[in-house]
Order: sequence, then structure tokens, then C-alpha cells
Amino acid sequence: MHLKTMKCNPFCLIASLEDPDMFNRPEQRASFEDLFRAFDRNVTFQFFKSFRRVRINFTNALAAAEARAKLHKSDFNGREVRLYFAQSVHIGSPHLEPPKPDKQFLLSPPPSPPVGWEQSKDATPVINYDLLCAIARLGPGEKYELQPGTPTTPSVVVHVCENDQESSGNEEDMDGGRRPRPKIVQTRRPEYTPSVMQ
Repeated sequence: MHLKTMKCNPFCLIASLEDPDMFNRPEQRASFEDLFRAFDRNVTFQFFKSFRRVRINFTNALAAAEARAKLHKSDFNGREVRLYFAQSVHIGSPHLEPPKPDKQFLLSPPPSPPVGWEQSKDATPVINYDLLCAIARLGPGEKYELQPGTPTTPSVVVHVCENDQESSGNEEDMDGGRRPRPKIVQTRRPEYTPSVMQ
């Protein structure tokens, strides 16, 4: 990374002005310029109204230093004028460099993982032995009520298949013909009682 260095420009002064009317009135601007023309006849000015600053460019560094020494914190139209030497900013390289590829993991297509990255191992699965025991006790052709019905909710009943062929989910029979699809019986709606709604 290139370092940003700031150098003082001995030929330029920056004037900080508190009076915004000075930028709008030509007679006040002329009297402000005359203050600095006494030190250098070829001085130039750049007015920055939105920043309330004026850049004063001298042809001689000695004249700029003398103007700052005599006019810094002086009074102009009842307001204080502050003078500073302009600073030029220098960044090491004139070209913009691409960003460092440290954290660009979400690019498309994704790049290789960083050096030293290892895939995390999955945790061992939790085995619910109560559930396995309950499933093992189920017999073919039997019905098991998981949730008893109430006046407002239906009951939940599990029907166990008769044999392995039905539970395997094969669409075709052993003979090559299609087996008929079982009819889905719709669950009966519970009886309506007005006392439940109140």
C-alpha cells in the first residue's frame, strides 16, 4: 500500500473567511485582493464560496511567508482572517490498484478456498431410541391413534401397511401391470358447536 504524504506549498496560502458577503460583493473582493497585492504584484486568487475559503497563489515563497506573518488573524471588515499554507497531497502511485483478494470468497464462480481452510465435520446425529422403539412395536394392519380427537380438532390415526410390497412405493406390480391407486378418504370435519366460538 502506498503512503499518503502531505507537503506544504510555500507559494500558496489558504484564507479562511467568516464573512459570506465578501464573496458576493466585488468591491469587498477588490479590497481583500489589495491586502495581498502589497506583498506580490502578480498574485492570483481563487474564491471558493461554498467552503468560505480563498486560495492565494504567490510567485515568490518569501512574499507568501511575509503575507502570512503580517495578515494572519488580522481584521478584515470586522471579521478575523486566518491564513494557512496550502498543503499538496501526494499518494504513492498515480494508478488505482485492484483490491487485495483477502476476503473475496463470494465471487461467481467461487475461487479456491484460502490456504489452511478445512471443512468442518458434521456433528454425530442424535438417535431417538424412544421413537425407534415405538416404530418397532407397530404391527401390520393395525391402527394407532397419535392424537385423540376433541370437539374442535380431529384425531390423528396412523394406519400400518399390510405388507412390504405396499410400503415400498413401487408403481408397477410384479407381473408388470399397474396396481390401482388407493383411494384417499377425506377426514371428516368435526361437528360444529356454537359454544366453541364463544
